Amino acid sequence: MLKGKTALVTGSTSGIGLGIALALAREGVNIVLNGFGDAEGPKTEVAALGVKVGYHGADMSKAAEITELMAYAQREFGGVDILVNNAGIQHVAPVQDFPTERWDAIIAINLSSAFHTTRLALPGMLEKGWGRIINLASVHGLVASAQKSAYVAAKHGLVGFTKSVALETATSPVTVNAICPGWVLTPLVQKQVDARAAADGVDNDEAKRRLLAEKQPSLQFTTPEQLGALAVFLCSEAAANVRGQAWSLDGGWTAQ
Repeated sequence: MLKGKTALVTGSTSGIGLGIALALAREGVNIVLNGFGDAEGPKTEVAALGVKVGYHGADMSKAAEITELMAYAQREFGGVDILVNNAGIQHVAPVQDFPTERWDAIIAINLSSAFHTTRLALPGMLEKGWGRIINLASVHGLVASAQKSAYVAAKHGLVGFTKSVALETATSPVTVNAICPGWVLTPLVQKQVDARAAADGVDNDEAKRRLLAEKQPSLQFTTPEQLGALAVFLCSEAAANVRGQAWSLDGGWTAQ
């Protein structure tokens, strides 16, 4: 049922976003990629799956550029059937030392961008009579960690936003849900692993184990492939009445 539909995945040139884009492409979904850095490699990887692929480099902290991104998707693909709000950044510091510009950027990219894409994509979904909106929140949308005040606030906000829009669309054929990953070995997390290895004087494997042991009882990273498979399920007919959920894929983190 997904073949020929179009998905916009923000922050999808690497990591979780690219994993979800590839999973949807394997189902025959055309993909609009977005993000910074190299775009040609991800475009080639997605195109190899036999679907149409496009790219727009909108800065997701800027409402005007998000409007341009959505106009591009409409112009080149006829609109967005599946919206995956994945773009995100992180900064770690005690609240009294938290740079105000970093707070503003995290709220803009991790939370406000989902509002802008949703408000622009939803009318077309309702008109077509089908749509899926998937917000990549985090376990930090459900529980907190110290020194991550902006990220936790944004992700809690994203879970709340998901529930609210799900209620607004509850009688429509558009579903809105959130995915809440725990530790995923993205390039961003690998930097934290490397820093821990250097600080503790241990090898990379031991640094990974120590990082996981603090929060994630499975002692296993969640993978982009697993998150992609969950996104595909949420787009399926089997999930047509899954609405407003914050679905944890966190190795037991929030079960504690």
